[in-house]
Amino acid sequence: MTFMVCVPGWQDSGPDHWQTLWCKGYPNTVRVAQRDWLHPNCLEWVAGLAAAIAEQDEPVVLVAHSLGCSTVVHWAAQASLLEQRRIKGALLVAPPDVRGTAFRAQVPARGFDAEPNWQLPFPSIVVASSDDPFCAPMRAVGLARGWGSRLVTLAHAGHINAESRLGHWEAGQKLLQRLLLA
Repeated sequence: MTFMVCVPGWQDSGPDHWQTLWCKGYPNTVRVAQRDWLHPNCLEWVAGLAAAIAEQDEPVVLVAHSLGCSTVVHWAAQASLLEQRRIKGALLVAPPDVRGTAFRAQVPARGFDAEPNWQLPFPSIVVASSDDPFCAPMRAVGLARGWGSRLVTLAHAGHINAESRLGHWEAGQKLLQRLLLA
């Protein structure tokens, strides 16, 4: 059995967000809880993710959105080999350019800008959008390449959030299945 750990981004994922719908619809799913969703602190968010992973007795697939993707990358960089091996894969949706002007102007995040640029020690898929306001397409290519991730680019899906009106996002679920069945 594999557990799904949902890793929301800044402001959490609201009730109409595909990530929230997945958390409600999939068995064996937990959602990372953060102390402060409005003022993200990298060390705190990584600790929150580490705690959620540690609570699981089975292999884990991470499903991250936006700043949750950065949280996963930071966690993996500091996790032990034993902890890393518990991860079956990661679906990294709409990773932001944490050093970019648009992101920095809107999100009061601390500590995320020193994002590791290294190949993740588990299979991963980055899903980006051609018109994400927080990450230009070429930056998404660079992130996926640096992390050793497969890149899937959606046309005109914005930040791939509730405003994108994806509902249960069946195409995303198919990507998730690839990681769950690997």
